[in-house]
Amino acid sequence: MLFNSVDFLVFFALVITISVIIKNKNFSHIFLVVASYVFFYFSNNFLISLLIFSTMLDYYIAKEIWSTNSKSKKKRLLLISIIGNLGLLGLFKYADFGISQFNELFKLIGLNEIPLLEIVLPVGISFYTFQTLGYTIDVYRGQLSPAKSFKEFALFVAFFPQLVAGPILRASNFLPQIREKFSQLDAKNYLQQILIQRTNLKIGLTLMSFGFFKKMFFADNIAPFVDEIFLNPVGLDSFVILLGTIGFGIQVYCDFSGYSDIAIGAALILGFKVPQNFNFPFFATSPTEFWRRWHISLSTWVRDYVFYPMLNFKSSKLRLFVSVFATLFLIGIWHGAGWNFVIFGIVHGLYVGIETAIRSIFPSLQNNSFLKSRFGKIISILSTQYLILIGFLIFRVHNLEHLSYSVQKLIFIDLEINGVSSFILEHKFPLFLMMLFVIIHFISFRNPKMLDKISNLRLTYWVIFLIIVFTSIIFFSDTNPRDFVYFRF
Repeated sequence: MLFNSVDFLVFFALVITISVIIKNKNFSHIFLVVASYVFFYFSNNFLISLLIFSTMLDYYIAKEIWSTNSKSKKKRLLLISIIGNLGLLGLFKYADFGISQFNELFKLIGLNEIPLLEIVLPVGISFYTFQTLGYTIDVYRGQLSPAKSFKEFALFVAFFPQLVAGPILRASNFLPQIREKFSQLDAKNYLQQILIQRTNLKIGLTLMSFGFFKKMFFADNIAPFVDEIFLNPVGLDSFVILLGTIGFGIQVYCDFSGYSDIAIGAALILGFKVPQNFNFPFFATSPTEFWRRWHISLSTWVRDYVFYPMLNFKSSKLRLFVSVFATLFLIGIWHGAGWNFVIFGIVHGLYVGIETAIRSIFPSLQNNSFLKSRFGKIISILSTQYLILIGFLIFRVHNLEHLSYSVQKLIFIDLEINGVSSFILEHKFPLFLMMLFVIIHFISFRNPKMLDKISNLRLTYWVIFLIIVFTSIIFFSDTNPRDFVYFRF
């Protein structure tokens, strides 16, 4: 079930309506769990069984870890959770890619090929796998007590607004919200009990409108332009490759951050706070800062559960570099099974690893007056975004021949200008949208309280704002809604 579809709007309206009607806290809790499973079923059909398996596995393992005093038993149980979760993720996400690589080797030595499994990748498996695994690790570390009931844990895992593409929830943040929400259902003021208050409703709907606008107005209308360029980029000049790469950067940002905005807004309307997932990554002044601003829930998850455990108090500069590189490499291959994602992880691992090494060797750079100046920050932003653009190109182009050609055109710019004017005229609408995005994004960056300002408008002006946004979406959107990019991860 796509957010950008009539089906979701009807589904969400029904969930809100029924949530308002149900007065019993147990039924209200169970209803949200069932609604989340229904949402997931219409996104995955029978593959909902994997979600239920992961939920049951980590719920019962975490309880056993908490109840035992044996360190060796705790470790064995944690190992079962890790193998169970990552085993499923590996099977469904990477098995066919691995088999295809073995087949290439078998061709060279004359052996018979292994048939591909042709397994359908379940939507959202990368997200809920990390979510349940993080919960079990927190319990193992003694940082979190287990969920009080299976339905509580099931809602944490399957909460439908963020289920299929994040943000990745932390149990330490979300479980207390569940307890607080349903413990308040005994109060007399019913509308306040379920926390669908006027403030939450206005902010939530405003944020959802941002998300729909990013996805359906920007991302979906820029996507055909990007697809046309990268269908076969061989022979295109640097100018076209650069525009296509910038277009894809804007497309994937608007697509994924748009999903996150809709998820966060929908959750807020239902009375839950879901963490921020993007914080103006195109204004990052370094690759490290970029990953603090892009897909925040993933980068912080990998930081806490991969990077920190790899370090110790007496880590050498080499160990620090290796830990950083391994962390970013994992983020790269998390995104998918393909050599371009392997290269994507390696490139970003080198970006952040080299930056970390330089800062470690030359700590005085932290206080460099030029880098802190306005001009220095502009140079830092532009140089960082150039590196990030190369990363976006690697992310987008799966064919290695096409990728090699495109990267060369970004690095060794040919300054070819023949046909530039005709290309611009032929693609004036997506190029206009790209410029419009840059303007709106810059204004939003300079006005970080824009969400609050719009949400606090008088009701009449706020309604007019929503009408303008959704009229623009309806007028310019495709009648066949596109999947969200991160559904494939």
